[in-house]
Parts: sequence; C-alpha cells; structure tokens
Amino acid sequence: MTEDSGKRSGAETARRYVLFMISLFFSALGVAFTKKGELGVSPISSVANVLSIRFDALSLGNWLIVWNCVLILGQIVILRKKFQWIQLLQVPLSVLFGCFTDFGMWLVSPVRVEGYPARLAMVAAGTVILGFGISLSVIANVIMNSGEAFVKAAADTLHREFGSVKIIFDVGCVALAAILSLAFIHGTVAGIREGTVIAALCTGMIVKVFRGRLEKGLDRLLKWQRGN
Repeated sequence: MTEDSGKRSGAETARRYVLFMISLFFSALGVAFTKKGELGVSPISSVANVLSIRFDALSLGNWLIVWNCVLILGQIVILRKKFQWIQLLQVPLSVLFGCFTDFGMWLVSPVRVEGYPARLAMVAAGTVILGFGISLSVIANVIMNSGEAFVKAAADTLHREFGSVKIIFDVGCVALAAILSLAFIHGTVAGIREGTVIAALCTGMIVKVFRGRLEKGLDRLLKWQRGN
C-alpha cells in the first residue's frame, strides 16, 4: 500500500483498484504482442518466456504466475519481519496478470507476422501497450507489481536508489534467462533478442509520456466524489 492510502475514501480506493486491474490487462496484452513478434520480451518476463519455450506444458501466462510468486517469496526473504502481509495481494493479482497474458496470446494468435519488419512492428506495438499499462498502474497508486516490489525491497534493505537497483534487476533477469536457455534448450540462447533490449530501453520513456498526459485527468476522476 502507499503512504496516502489511509486518506482515501472507500469509493476512491475501489476505483483505483479497478484502474490497477485495467493496467494489468494492458500490460499483459503488451507482453503478448512482444511475444508474438518472437524477438524477445521485456527483461522481467524473459525468465518465464524461456521456461515456456522449454517446458511448454505450462503456458507463458502460467510461467509468469510462477515467476511472480518467486519474486514475492524473495520479498519475504529480503524484508523478513518488515514484510507487510497486505502485499500478499500481489499473489491474486499475479494470477490475474498470467490469465490476462494467456488471453492476450489468444487475441493476437490470428495475426500473421511474416518478415522482420512485421516482427519489429509487433515488438514496438507491444512495448507501447506495455508502457501504457504500467503508466496506469503508477497512476492507480495502490500496490506494486511483484517485480517492482522486489526491487523496492532490495533497494530499501541495501539503502540504494530504486532506479539503480532496477537496472541491476533487469540485467539479472536477462542473465538468468540466458543461463536457463543455455542449460535447457540445447546450449542455445532462445527467447532473448533485440526485442528485450527495445523493451528495456523504451518502456520507461513511454511510461513517462503516458503518465504526463493522463495523470491529472485520471487523478481527478479517481478522487471524484458526489457533490463535488
């Protein structure tokens, strides 16, 4: 929860959670678009992507649920007694994100992607959609997703700046995905390509653009009360 959550009305809190769930849908749809491009996915999704390629009995969405739960366990290990149990809300939200991802994969499945330019276009579209979804989650300001919450837990414990730890975390995710790919996919690196780099470099800038354009209007809507 955020520091100002105690000052909100019940109606405002409910609207913020609705917005957060909408943000999960768009973020998941962005992952589905980039996956369809087959040029790699965002760093935080790269581990689940590699595992879904090698162990395809579980879908990408299912592996994302597993990976997010691992990150939640990581928060508990890092924070120990400082872990706020309300953060276990990340578990059902992670399940919802995984389900949205598989739904997004179903939505884009009829799309024909032939040739490198079309693949790049899918990655670009997915990155924009992902950035839009993340911007909505930031505006909703109710609970962090498991990846950002893990980074915050590590940053607070190590007394380091969030952005610096986020970079290390993203690099670590890609490195782990590469190791898993080499270990399980015949000694080759699969599921990590230029699309991963594009997502890593561009998502933050896209979030900044959308947030700048949407935050004031959405914040007024979220805080609206009858009689205003």
